[in-house]
Amino acid sequence: MNAFIALVVKDLRLYFMNRRSVIMSIAAPILIAAFFGALFSGSDNKPANIPVAVTDLDHSALSTQLIAALRSDPALTISEAGEADGLAQVRAGKVRATLTLPAGFGTQAGGALMGAAAKPEIVLQYDPSQSMVLPLVRGLLSQHVMQLVAKTAFGGIGGASAGGGGPALSLPFKTREIEASSSKMAARYNGYSHSFAGMSVQFVLLMGVDMAVGLLLMRRLGLWKRLRAAPLSRSKLLGSRIASCALIALIVFGVVYAVAMAVFGVRIEGSVIGFVAVLAAFALLTASFGLMVAALGRTPEATRGLAILATLLLVMLGGAWVPSFIFPAWLQTVSLAVPTRWAIDGLDAMTWRGLPLDAAVMPVLVMLGFTAVFTLLAVWRFDWEE
Repeated sequence: MNAFIALVVKDLRLYFMNRRSVIMSIAAPILIAAFFGALFSGSDNKPANIPVAVTDLDHSALSTQLIAALRSDPALTISEAGEADGLAQVRAGKVRATLTLPAGFGTQAGGALMGAAAKPEIVLQYDPSQSMVLPLVRGLLSQHVMQLVAKTAFGGIGGASAGGGGPALSLPFKTREIEASSSKMAARYNGYSHSFAGMSVQFVLLMGVDMAVGLLLMRRLGLWKRLRAAPLSRSKLLGSRIASCALIALIVFGVVYAVAMAVFGVRIEGSVIGFVAVLAAFALLTASFGLMVAALGRTPEATRGLAILATLLLVMLGGAWVPSFIFPAWLQTVSLAVPTRWAIDGLDAMTWRGLPLDAAVMPVLVMLGFTAVFTLLAVWRFDWEE
């Protein structure tokens, strides 16, 4: 029994001696639970400000009042734009939907409320990757139109219900709902495009973590000392590790997207050059991230804990698990400081969104900037002996 207790005590002592690993094993579940709890808890779970563009072709008193009512709704963030500009913003992911109020809306809506006139048609074009936004926008639009038209016709909704023998009321407009996909796309939005972007980013990052742990194991076995005996500089040795990791990442990306295209119908609807540039930038980012984690973790055991925590945070905030549009408004802004958000947005832009090459420029530049920072930190902090 004494030997058994001694073995247990030894295991506990070894585990708690690695303070970084202990901290990471406790911090990771706390952070993940807090993240999902903040998204889905019932307390203060108000809808985020959903950006919607409105095009007013009527310019009547009713349409002006409707835009003001929508703008005052806490669930929406309203901006006015022309038809073409509003559609372009939806396709680029800058707004979730665009509403076009037709000419004659103000004069036709009152008669349509009583069924005495044809209903004006409001065109609602929405981002197909975020179709859950559609019923909310549709419901808020119906609510505000009914309130305004009834107030105009009867002096308030209470007056409308007072005349029990009056004509039945109906929704004073109709909607034509259109998926605002890329103009080059003949088929409907393919949800696999976003899921493959998120999952490939996640597992390429995990591959970078494996490379980082392998780097530290090489150091523990003394292989780095042997390499340093050759006429090779530190930057050349670490640079070769980044290059090999980046090439492996590109191969993984290539195989994953080959399967996505062959089996799941994923297509590059935007710029092929932009698509390749986004993949290459993230491959370099992954390699430098792994090297930085190895430099900060110092030992394979501590590095695994640190890498798991860092990878989970990057994946969650980047929108790989849960699309970033359902984040609270403040978290959507914060996530722009995470490189994985730019990688996933860039892949979305080059695949199903069908955007041109210039839409890949900013994601690529941001990821290359993070790559430079991670590389400098890795070179500065990396110890050649454990």
